[in-house]
Amino acid sequence: MPDLPPFETHRVDNQPPAFEPRNLWADDLVLREAVLREGAEGFASRLAAYGALAGDELYRLGFDANRDRPRLRSHDRQGHRIDTVEFHPAYHRLMEAAKTHGVAGLSWHEPVSGAHVARAALSYLHHQAEAGTSCPLTMTHAAVPVLQRVPALQAWAAKAAAPHYDSRDVPIAEKAGITLGMGMTEKQGGSDVRANATVATPQADGRYTLVGHKWFFSAPMCDGFLVLAQAPSGLTCLLMPRRLDDGSKNAFQLMRLKDKLGDWANASSEVEFTGAHAWRIGEEGRGVATIIEMVMLTRLDCMLGSAAEMRMALAQALHHTRHRRAFGKRLVEHALMQNVLADLALESEAATTFALRVARAVDAAPRDAGEAAFARIATAVGKFWICKRAPAFVNEAQECLGGAGYVEESILPRLYRQAPLNSIWEGSGNVQCLDVLRALAREPEAVRALEIELLAAAGRDAIFDGFVSHLQAQLAHANEAGARLLVERLALALQAAVLMRADSPLAALFVRSRLGGERGQVFGTLPPDAAVADVLERALPA
Repeated sequence: MPDLPPFETHRVDNQPPAFEPRNLWADDLVLREAVLREGAEGFASRLAAYGALAGDELYRLGFDANRDRPRLRSHDRQGHRIDTVEFHPAYHRLMEAAKTHGVAGLSWHEPVSGAHVARAALSYLHHQAEAGTSCPLTMTHAAVPVLQRVPALQAWAAKAAAPHYDSRDVPIAEKAGITLGMGMTEKQGGSDVRANATVATPQADGRYTLVGHKWFFSAPMCDGFLVLAQAPSGLTCLLMPRRLDDGSKNAFQLMRLKDKLGDWANASSEVEFTGAHAWRIGEEGRGVATIIEMVMLTRLDCMLGSAAEMRMALAQALHHTRHRRAFGKRLVEHALMQNVLADLALESEAATTFALRVARAVDAAPRDAGEAAFARIATAVGKFWICKRAPAFVNEAQECLGGAGYVEESILPRLYRQAPLNSIWEGSGNVQCLDVLRALAREPEAVRALEIELLAAAGRDAIFDGFVSHLQAQLAHANEAGARLLVERLALALQAAVLMRADSPLAALFVRSRLGGERGQVFGTLPPDAAVADVLERALPA
């Protein structure tokens, strides 16, 4: 071996090259197929451009935005109350890129067929680069259709949908584009928002004043916030601006920022309202109904976010194992590692394919009652299952890198911290299951939509047909104690149906392993005759 340079003790070798730059769109055959199949092919060039941006600049900025977390400045140097959150410049660049490219508004500022699918794909690509910014982007996107129904709030709706980002803390009249946050949860209630105690008092000019608190108040530097509070006729939804029209700060105080497990780039806070002005959205006493209009969109983004985390974790694992050698050959050439990676690829493809199918249902919902019913129940089913799968998935991918996947120079620790969030946000797993039970009991159109979706794939696979037949019997006797198992089986059946109808080459293996029982309880237990090499080539170009 040649001599080492002076003062060096060893040669650095057997290390994979940097993951970036790469085009997250071009690398993802499953995503490209889904976008084409679900009706957004007209947006392909824009998705390719954002895939390149997300896999290079935004990917690198994500490390900066998470390393230097947001800081709360409650007062300025003279002692004035300012309630400002300071972010690393990388956060603002991430937000600017996302907002400009339509992650928060494409569905609304270009309302053509397929726009929701394209926006879902943009969100999926962005989330892989940096997940924390997805919180205000999702809330902004989901709030637009609700605000559009209030004549006095049309400017808010238009600027939320607009492809512009402006981080300045000024009234919205001075901005071309805005972001929106939400304040629903209180200390005493959690998911039970009907227990909220914040009071909304009507004023003579039509506005309301808010007195109370919120236990989770995400993205507190947004321009406005949708808040649930108790008005005279009951729980009501209101829009509370950060700045009033005259430029003065609205009457609320940020008490502290949450010290969270993950989601470090995004600020989440506790807030107290001390007479803050707000406008009513919808009727008094109909706050929950108003919020439910947004739930379909926010739950879809939970599905997309978890699927995106799986995708990035899988890509990292494949990249590492294709370049790292152990015991005489590349890691990816070892049969046991191939089984693990193929099992992860199968899970990732099912998650992505199902999420984009639901995005198409959301897209078609305004003009197709059947698709609207399917979107209504599939978002709850998909959010429960895909978000539950993400933490174990990311951990398994992390293990493929060994110790290198446990240090912060890798993106895997950040993904691992992020992975549990989507199962908690927008209603925990139990809340999703109860929502599915409620739909099965009270919404016959939702039951019919499920049957149509599942039966459309009938006759292609005997294992699938038997699984669905048994599932139909279970649906007729659904109860709370067995709700989790029922929703899990619904999710697996729907994923299988979507894969089969998409003619995915992995559909049969998914059915065998997930529905037919030819698999253990952990990843890497696919049947020995599975064509794992073909699965891996499909998952990420070598």
